[in-house]
Amino acid sequence: MQDSKVKNEDYLETTVPQYSDETFFEHFRVSRNVVNEISGMFQNSEYYRSKSGPYGKLLSGDQVLVYLWYVGHETAGFRDVADRYNISISSVTRILKRLTLFLSNLSPTVIQWPDDSEKEQIEAHFRNNGFPRVIGCIDGSHIKLDKPENDPESYINRKGFYSIQIQAVCDHQRRFKDLFVGYPGSVHDSRVFRTSPLSQTLEQKCGTYFILGDSGYPLQKNLLTPYKDRGTLTQQQINYNIKLSKNRCIIEHSFGMLKQKFRQLYHIKLRKIPLIVHFVRAVCVLHNIAIKDELPDANLIETIEAENAAVAIGDDNEDIEDDGSAVAIRDHIAAIL
Repeated sequence: MQDSKVKNEDYLETTVPQYSDETFFEHFRVSRNVVNEISGMFQNSEYYRSKSGPYGKLLSGDQVLVYLWYVGHETAGFRDVADRYNISISSVTRILKRLTLFLSNLSPTVIQWPDDSEKEQIEAHFRNNGFPRVIGCIDGSHIKLDKPENDPESYINRKGFYSIQIQAVCDHQRRFKDLFVGYPGSVHDSRVFRTSPLSQTLEQKCGTYFILGDSGYPLQKNLLTPYKDRGTLTQQQINYNIKLSKNRCIIEHSFGMLKQKFRQLYHIKLRKIPLIVHFVRAVCVLHNIAIKDELPDANLIETIEAENAAVAIGDDNEDIEDDGSAVAIRDHIAAIL
């Protein structure tokens, strides 16, 4: 242990400043600008405490780097982080908890439903992509867990592993505009949606606009879903389904980008569900803050699509109740596409 600490003693002070922008991004999954932005907010928050010890003091920017390195590496454990940064495991635990709560509590200001001006910009993108009046796409994603401390059976999903669910709406730039985290993996998408705050306020939030969902969601006045294919679809309905799928896949790309960047989300090792919920929300906040300063990755979408195909939970054919008054709305949209 001591050899490890001597080896890494100057990691933050000497090694990190010498990283190129590309190498820095590879290690911490965000740009230096994003680290500076987050550390400035963290330093002025109630969650910040400087850490003094035999190896010096970890200021806000250093603690953010500790957190990002953990979040960005799928196999990283607390001991790995402690050895790299010359701090105790208990310090890693405190930093993780404080930054998780800090970022999670930023969600009301960082993850916001689009205002009228944003709606026009988002709608213009989807209109240009062949689907008018759309301001977002909705889907759910499973986050793999170790066995939770309480009620573990309810967290076993149809694939047989423990998971917690995210429901999110994203815009055309893959920013999350609504987020609902916490339901156990055994619960169907449609039930998660029905019990989410968004379900109760969707009509008010959308007005004359729509969001797009897959067949796991109910057809509603402001939530358009595919026609069920029982072998009798018209060409108009097939065309509608194709265009909906083409546009809706951006939410799958958003989840894929989230997990590709912040790889702890492939398998969270924490055990307490309340902290896990905050952790997932915190990483989604990181995603929204970082996405405006992304470095391009030409292979990312191909990788995401392959991973989505490999881990998809699928539709368990639960009886989903569509809104009868929305059928005519969908037919009208299909007719004008």
